[in-house]
Amino acid sequence: MEMRLNAASIWLLILSYGASIAQGERTRDKMYEPIGGASCFRRLNGTHQTGCSSTYSGSVGVLHLINVEADLEFLLTSPPSPPYAPMIPPHLFTRNNLMRLKEAGPKNISVVLLINRTNQMKQFSHELNCPNQYSGLNSSSDTCDASNPAKNWNPWGTGLLHEDFPFPIYYIADLDQVTKLEKCFQDFNNHNYETHALRSLCAVEVKSFMSAAVNTEVCMRRTNFINNLGGSKYCDPLEGRNVYATLYPRKPAVENNVDAVHTNEKFILVSCRLDTTTMFDGVGLGAMDSLMGFAVFTHVAYLLKQLLPPQSKDLHNVLFVTFNGESYDYIGSQRFVYDMEKLQFPTESTGTPPIAFDNIEFMLDIGTLDDISNIKLHALNGTTLAQQILERLNNYAKSPRYGFNLNIQSEMSAHLPPTSAQSFLRRDPNFNALILNARPTNKYYHSIYDDVDNVDFTYANTSKDFTQLTEVNDFKSLKPDSLQMKVRNVSSIVAMTLYQTITGKEYTGTKVVNPLMADEFLYCFLQSADCPLFKAASYPGSQLTNLPPMRYISVLGGSQESSGYTYRLLGYLLSQLQPDIHRDNCTDLPLHYFAGFNNIGECRLTTQNYSHALSPAFLIDGYDWSSGMYSTWTESTWSQFSARIFLRPSNVHQVTTLSVGIVVLIISFCLVYIISSRSEVLFEDLPASNAASPRPTAC
Repeated sequence: MEMRLNAASIWLLILSYGASIAQGERTRDKMYEPIGGASCFRRLNGTHQTGCSSTYSGSVGVLHLINVEADLEFLLTSPPSPPYAPMIPPHLFTRNNLMRLKEAGPKNISVVLLINRTNQMKQFSHELNCPNQYSGLNSSSDTCDASNPAKNWNPWGTGLLHEDFPFPIYYIADLDQVTKLEKCFQDFNNHNYETHALRSLCAVEVKSFMSAAVNTEVCMRRTNFINNLGGSKYCDPLEGRNVYATLYPRKPAVENNVDAVHTNEKFILVSCRLDTTTMFDGVGLGAMDSLMGFAVFTHVAYLLKQLLPPQSKDLHNVLFVTFNGESYDYIGSQRFVYDMEKLQFPTESTGTPPIAFDNIEFMLDIGTLDDISNIKLHALNGTTLAQQILERLNNYAKSPRYGFNLNIQSEMSAHLPPTSAQSFLRRDPNFNALILNARPTNKYYHSIYDDVDNVDFTYANTSKDFTQLTEVNDFKSLKPDSLQMKVRNVSSIVAMTLYQTITGKEYTGTKVVNPLMADEFLYCFLQSADCPLFKAASYPGSQLTNLPPMRYISVLGGSQESSGYTYRLLGYLLSQLQPDIHRDNCTDLPLHYFAGFNNIGECRLTTQNYSHALSPAFLIDGYDWSSGMYSTWTESTWSQFSARIFLRPSNVHQVTTLSVGIVVLIISFCLVYIISSRSEVLFEDLPASNAASPRPTAC
C-alpha cells in the first residue's frame, strides 16, 4: 500500500511539473510573438569593420513607424521613452537618414527595421559609387570618379554596405508581418506621445550579436590565439570556390614532370562573376548585377561547344572561368592570378599541366549587362586585337542575316568597369584583357531588390528540348525585347566572334542560342533550383530545393550552392556524350553521370573543376593587413538571428516594480532577523526526532 502511494505521488508531481511547463510556454507565447526576417551582419577588412550587431543579450526598442522624413525628428530630439526602433520603408532608407540615426546613437535608437513597403521606392543600392575602387588597376579618378555620376559605375550607390552601425538592422519582407508590426504600433504607440514613459508600449527585440570587432587583423589574431587553446572562432575569411571548364579536354601532364608548362598550349580565357551581395544574410539574387553576365557566359560556352568540332589539335582551347567573391575586392580572380603566378593552377590532383600567363592569348571578361542595347568593349589600351574583336562583334551584331540589330561601342581608356579583368591588369597592364560591359542602369545594385522584377523576367515554362540549338528565325512568337531573346542575341554574337577567332573563318551558319535555355537558366537562378535545367545537369533522382541558390561567397563550411550548381551545369553543357559507357562504369572523373534532358541518364566526358576562391592574404605569413595588396574580408561569427515583438512595461511600472521588490527584500531580512533573534521564545525545545522511545512494560 505504501509503495502504491509513493508511485501515485511521483506521477502527480510529474503531471504537475508538466502542466507548469506547458502553462509557462503558453504564457511566454502570449508575451512574445516571433517576427521572421533577415539581419544585417558584420564583415571586416584590413582596416575597419562594417555592418551591424545587437548587444549580447539582444537589443530592444519601442516601435515607431516612419511614413515621411519628418517623422524622424521625433526620434532625434529627446524622445520621451527611448530607446526606439524606427520602422523604415525602402524609399526612406537613405544614407542621410541612416547616418542621422547612427549619430543619435544607441541611447535613442537601439534597432532599425526595414519594412517591405516598396510603393514609393525608386532606387535602392547599398554599394559604393565606385565598387572595389582600391583593389583594381588603380585608385585614381581615371578608373572611377565617385563625385561624377557620369564617370562612376553605380550612380545610385549609398555606400551603406560599407558603414558600421551601433545597432542591428532587420529586414522584414513578409507583408503580413509588416502589417502586424504596424497594427501593434497603431494600437499601443501612436497616440498620446507625451505619456509614452507612463504606459506600456509595443516594442521589438532583435538578437544578432556579432563576435568579431575592430578589423580583420585583430579578429584573426584573437581567433588564432583562442584556437590554440581549443576555443571557438571570432571570424572566418570570406571563402568559396571558382568554377572552371575547358572547351576541349586537356592532355595529361608528363608523369615525371608534372610542374612543366606546355608552352604550345594556347587558351582564350572567357570569364564572368559568379557572386553577389547585400546588407542582409541570405537575401539577394543579383539578377541584373551579375546574373545577366553569368547567363551570357553560360550560353556562349554552350553554343561554342555545339559549333566547334568535338576534338581538335590545331585549334586554340577555351578556358571558361566563373570567379567567386568578386564583390569583395576580387577574391576569386586575385587568387586565380596568384595561383597562376606560382604555377599552381590547376592543382596537381587534376593530372594536367599548370597554365601560365604565356598560355593565355587574351581574356574576354563579361561584366554587368544592365542595358543590352548599350554594350561597350573596354580595354586599357587600344590594340590591334581589341579593334579586330570589336569589328567581328559588330559584324554579327549588325548583320541582316541574324537581325540582332545591336551596335557595340568601344572605349579604350583607364575608365574600366569593376570586373575580374582588373586583377589581371593590376599584375600586368599590358595583359590582353577585353571587357564587355553595359552602361550602368541598375538602380538596385547589390541590394535585396535586384530580383525578378528588376530584370522583368517572365518564365515561359515550355516542355520543349532546350538543349537543342535553334534557327535564327525560330521563336518569333517571343517578344524581341524579352529577357530570353536579349540573352540569346548577345550570347550568339559573342560565340560567333569567338568561333571566327578560333577557326579563322567567318561563321555563316544560321544556328543560334536557344532562348528556351535562357528561360530555364533564369528560372533556376531567380525562382527555383527545382527546375528542368538543374535536374538535367544533376544525378538522376536528385532532390533539389525549391528556392533559388544563394550566390553570396560565404565562408568555409557555409552555403556553396551556386558553385555546386555551376559546376554541374558547366560539366553538362561542355561535356561529350559517351553512349557506350554503362552507368556502373561512369563513376570516376572526368566521366560524370547526368540525368540529361529526358531524365534517363547518360554518361559524359567532362572538363569542369573547382579552384580556390580564398584571398592570398590568408596564405602569406606576416601579411601586412593594411597594405591593400589583396582582399582581406572576413565575416563575423554569430550564434543566432531572431526578432520578436512584445509589450514593454512603462518606465514608471518598472521603477515601481523594482521599488516594491526592494521594500519586500528589506522587510524579509528584518523578519528573518527578528525571528532568528527570538527563536528561544517563539519555539519550544522539542526532543530530537531520533531520541530513543521508552521500552514497553510487560503485561
